[in-house]
Amino acid sequence: METIRIDGGVIRTLLMGSVCGLRARIEEINDLNVFPVPDGDTGTNMTKTLEGGLARLGESGTVGEQMAAFAKGCVLGARGNSGVILSQYMAGVASAVAERESVNAYELAQALKAGVQRAYAAVANPVEGTILTVFRESSEYVAQNASEDITAEQLLETLIERAQIALAKTKEMLPVLAQADVVDSGGAGYLAMLVGMSDALTGKVTDLTGYELVQSTKPAVNYDLFTTDSVPEWGYCTEALVRLQRAKGDPEMFDVDAFKAALEAKNCNSIVALRDSDVLKVHAHTMTPSDVLILCQQFGEFLEVKIENMTLQHSERTAAAQKKKIHKPYGVIAVASGEGMHALFSELGADIIIDGGQTANPSAEDFVDAIGQLDCDHVLLLPNNGNILLTAQQAATLCEDIDVRVVPTKSFPQGYSALAVFNSELEDADEQVEYMTEAKNAVVSGEITFAIRDTVIGDVQVKKDEAIGILDGKLVCSLADEQEAMCAMLAKIEDIEDREILTLFVGADVTEEQRQAMTEAIEDAYEDLTVEVFVGGQQVYRYLVAVE
Repeated sequence: METIRIDGGVIRTLLMGSVCGLRARIEEINDLNVFPVPDGDTGTNMTKTLEGGLARLGESGTVGEQMAAFAKGCVLGARGNSGVILSQYMAGVASAVAERESVNAYELAQALKAGVQRAYAAVANPVEGTILTVFRESSEYVAQNASEDITAEQLLETLIERAQIALAKTKEMLPVLAQADVVDSGGAGYLAMLVGMSDALTGKVTDLTGYELVQSTKPAVNYDLFTTDSVPEWGYCTEALVRLQRAKGDPEMFDVDAFKAALEAKNCNSIVALRDSDVLKVHAHTMTPSDVLILCQQFGEFLEVKIENMTLQHSERTAAAQKKKIHKPYGVIAVASGEGMHALFSELGADIIIDGGQTANPSAEDFVDAIGQLDCDHVLLLPNNGNILLTAQQAATLCEDIDVRVVPTKSFPQGYSALAVFNSELEDADEQVEYMTEAKNAVVSGEITFAIRDTVIGDVQVKKDEAIGILDGKLVCSLADEQEAMCAMLAKIEDIEDREILTLFVGADVTEEQRQAMTEAIEDAYEDLTVEVFVGGQQVYRYLVAVE
């Protein structure tokens, strides 16, 4: 099949295919990040940027409408240097096809030049040997050499070929890439996008559901690596999304070049500044983030702000590399959801945290890959969810060269209790698993969440949106008030009067006021219980409890 005209439906297929192609190689692209202080993983940043575009993509529309919506989403959802540059490339292409109902492949090839120009303009000091080079060389080639009757399939085939050539050259252009013997990660991401587009258009890949959003697997930050004596030699990665304000000047007259020059004058580097209508996206590396924020606020007000300590990031990567090389008797892999949970399990001794939970079940391959990162005699897996337990057990059978044990934890509270008694100096692995299993069996695990539909479970009548209490996997109550539901659930514990400690894990959607009210309600109802509170940040469950 030959595609001569590219209408809104075809462009939608291409864009969805680009994300599938990128997602298929996301870890490979992430691993190409060789710079000592990365803003984040390139593959992840590019993927999330495109996901922002897909979130705005319509089911139907003209080429101009679809590209405009997609580019808008990319600009607002851009993450990291690579994401910002990619979003501007898309914005440039969108501007070139604005108002068009459809285009042919030759016209699309010409539109790519606008994307290149916009991408270069977004960077204060464009560097060759990066994604910019791959954009430019592949796009310029097809724009100059494409015939007017070229098909979309032929266009993509040529783009892929020229992108491969340009990508290989990046290693020669940047010493840091040559030293690490890798190509540029952003350029590799763009190549993966082109391959995904081609596969989608030719029918090689027909399932385009791979663009759906995924949860980040970024582990919790180890703040202990930046001490009272540390020196911030790498500075801070500072990003802001600013809504330009008429009270501070005409947004249409805002001078992006002058703004970037002002940041350079303040000794900022890695500057990216772009404006989309009245929204300004800013990225800079600086020793003084306040300089960037003060300058931004001269022209507007903040929608989002992110500041990351790049010295801490560098220390984390160094520590992780050193940790990986050290042989240990035990390695612990735990499944957890939420920043607070990640941090808590890490503090208790987990070497690797796999992000997951009730609605985000990791695969057996996720466990196998994690096991492969460890250098130890025994690996302990804590699935922390009944729906993940079988997956963990299957993963253990796939690893024949290392002793893998599954501690059968079916909830985060059980995993917390099991890991709390983990003894890294215990030589007998059987005893280790036995002690941890006993600890998880001794705890009563409770969960509070909201019902999503009316139903009857056992003798409990459940109404949609009521707070339901689940005790050791069994639904025990459903009430309109979540504090009442918590107390009713705890009352179902037969030996509650003999128990001493209740650990409350607070979910992502709970406010400070709600947390305090829930804590007080538990303390008032059970005065003899010592209540410990952690902000777990977990999804789905507003509250989790471990009662010991």
